[in-house]
Amino acid sequence: MDASESGLRDRLVEVGVELVAREGVQALTLREIARRAGVSHGAPRRYFPTHLELLSAIARRGFTDLAAGATAAAGDGDGTADPREQLEALARVYLDFALTNRGMYELMFRHDLLESGHLGLRDTSLPLFGRLVELVGRVRPDADARLVAGALWANLHGVAQLWGWGSLQLATDADDFVPLLRSALDAHLGSGA
Repeated sequence: MDASESGLRDRLVEVGVELVAREGVQALTLREIARRAGVSHGAPRRYFPTHLELLSAIARRGFTDLAAGATAAAGDGDGTADPREQLEALARVYLDFALTNRGMYELMFRHDLLESGHLGLRDTSLPLFGRLVELVGRVRPDADARLVAGALWANLHGVAQLWGWGSLQLATDADDFVPLLRSALDAHLGSGA
């Protein structure tokens, strides 16, 4: 693929990222992405033979951005940082990302994208889960870290969804998700007091 082809491929993904941010997942049609990129409606098929492949490339950008934020927030440059504090930082980044990038977040966790192993999305999403497992293992060496990390992730995902819908604010009278985040960490990791 030459530079101009690579440039157009990247432009199609960038247009998709912008579109999902502004208008949500439902706006991500090949025709609309092509229109906004200023190319014919058939042009995206040259780089993305299926709609799912284009959606996967857009979602991959979301996972890359989320991973970069999580690494920056929970980084452990010298190996001495407290793993529980790193988990809280990672969880905050996750919830912030989910709440400020709702369209992208929804796209990232579409089952049809994640289940299709040939699209490569798992390769982008699994390292972040691996980091979660590693940190949980350091905090809870007595437990199956993959299971605890999975339960914690599901809990965070639920907080993100319910907070985004406004349900948790109504149910808990909370005006910030941080107390809920800390309760989730305590539930899965034991009291951090």
